[in-house]
Amino acid sequence: MKGNFIDNLPRVYGIYTGGFLAFIIIMAICEQMGMTAKTIGICFVAFTVAIYAIIGWLSRTAQADAYYVAGRQVPTVFNGMATAADWMSGASFVAMAGGIYFKGYGYMALLVGWTGGYVLVASLLAPYLRKFGCYTVPDFIGTRYGGNLSRLLAVIVLTVASFTYVTAQINATGTIASVALDIPFQYAVYVGLVSILLCSMLGGMRGVTWTQVAQYIVLIIAYLLPVFWISNKMGAGFFPHFMLADEVARIGELEQQFGFVKNSAADLANVPKGLAGITKAHSAVNATPWAFISLALAMMMGTASLPHVMMRYFTTPSVKAARKSVGWSLFFIFLLYSSAPMLATLSKLSLIDPSLPTGIIGKSIAEVQAIDWYQNWNQANLMFVSDFNGNGTLELNEFFMGGKAVVLATPEIAGLPYVISGLVAAGGMAAAMSTADGLILAIANALSHDLYYKIIDPKAETAKRLVVARVLLVVIGFAGATIAAMEIQGILGSVIWAFDFAMSGLFFPLVLGVWWKRANKEGAIAGMALGLASGMGYLIWVRNGGSGFLGITQLTFGIFGSAVSLVSMVVVSLITSAPNAATQKMVDEVRVPSGRTILGKQ
Repeated sequence: MKGNFIDNLPRVYGIYTGGFLAFIIIMAICEQMGMTAKTIGICFVAFTVAIYAIIGWLSRTAQADAYYVAGRQVPTVFNGMATAADWMSGASFVAMAGGIYFKGYGYMALLVGWTGGYVLVASLLAPYLRKFGCYTVPDFIGTRYGGNLSRLLAVIVLTVASFTYVTAQINATGTIASVALDIPFQYAVYVGLVSILLCSMLGGMRGVTWTQVAQYIVLIIAYLLPVFWISNKMGAGFFPHFMLADEVARIGELEQQFGFVKNSAADLANVPKGLAGITKAHSAVNATPWAFISLALAMMMGTASLPHVMMRYFTTPSVKAARKSVGWSLFFIFLLYSSAPMLATLSKLSLIDPSLPTGIIGKSIAEVQAIDWYQNWNQANLMFVSDFNGNGTLELNEFFMGGKAVVLATPEIAGLPYVISGLVAAGGMAAAMSTADGLILAIANALSHDLYYKIIDPKAETAKRLVVARVLLVVIGFAGATIAAMEIQGILGSVIWAFDFAMSGLFFPLVLGVWWKRANKEGAIAGMALGLASGMGYLIWVRNGGSGFLGITQLTFGIFGSAVSLVSMVVVSLITSAPNAATQKMVDEVRVPSGRTILGKQ
């Protein structure tokens, strides 16, 4: 190919996409020739992970600028794809549809918040942080406010939020690897970890960026293809999004037709941990306007606070490109998020509609237990049936499924070829890996650049800094996998907590750092420290049985933490000395969304 790599990106990824589609066709042919489901699953996961590892190897670098910010050469469209992959985590791919499936459409507050957050990113932060020219979010905090303590606190908030998030992603990779490779979950999380490190260890942000573009292509094909196929097969139209209201109404009619008997405590005691009833069990989630709005608001502010999201806009060639990149990010995210509610609806209809060959309600318990897909997912501890009333027939309240199984198992339930299930597993792996790559890199870069280089050893050579960053990648990843193996919290819950932690400590120090010249070091220190501490304290209080304050729950504790952060930051800034003239002039210059980078190379 003529020209440099950046100029040839459309052709490179066009060839990659064609090759991946060809691989899907080959797997479909192999299935028809008798290849087993287990082998197909292994081939999909192994093939895609191998491709990501090759990209990571080819992107290896020993240059700080390339390692931390991909040389600031990533074009807007491809940065949008990489950001979407970084963003659409295992929670989005594996757990989002499951959350809507079990907990009702009140959980669409997550979709509203997560997409709406990019409006805040585009209007308040991304172009201005890019103009600042930093490598990391703590780098901006430390430079804008001055002093090692503000930088250190930013590193602490970043680590708490990102580590909470990364355990959820490793949990998702472990779930998929466990099912695809037929190994225990406790071991599968470490298989997922190795896959993640292969993408990020050698190339840093450059390796992660080009891997994430490849991962986005896999995950979006894997998510949309089953949705369109199942919808067309069920008669809901090729574009089921336009029929969503009709399908939801159909579910309501079926629930009334079958009736619903609430399970007793004795019945539920026999249900494996982490599984939920097929329908109606949690229909009141976010039913009030404030519950919906508060969750959406928390996710919006959390989105604009997450360091691994902000880091993506440090990689664009210019300030203008950073703003355009946010628009492309929203477009690529929309392609998946607009389909999650439809997939949840189609999955539920596949199970409860007796007019479909896949419907199981009303069939005998023995018949359901003999179905291949039920046996597969029951062995993975993600499905369970029991004849509570003793009539031998499966009722609505007698089928239980894990939220993680909704996306992964639906192609099998709907009777699609197993090659589609293998594709979905590969897509889920890509989604979880891409986010985990960005999160682990965000933590390692903050610790190596902002803690080690800026505070501990300012004279460290580039080679030594990169060695420290790579060692930290391994240590952080191993710690995340160990925590994920304990299954302390579900995927979706862990992700929501991460957003709350981030907004508690970072949202207002970032926003006021750009938009309020009077904000000073003492105010930022108070805002980060008190915001994170109060948010964390509120979470512990509610988790231990404390009554929520103003309807703020354990899923929205970031609203409490960020309110404390704002008040403390404003008050402390006003009662202490204003920043010096040079800092205020720098803030004025940052707010001009064009022109040269303020700091330049570091």
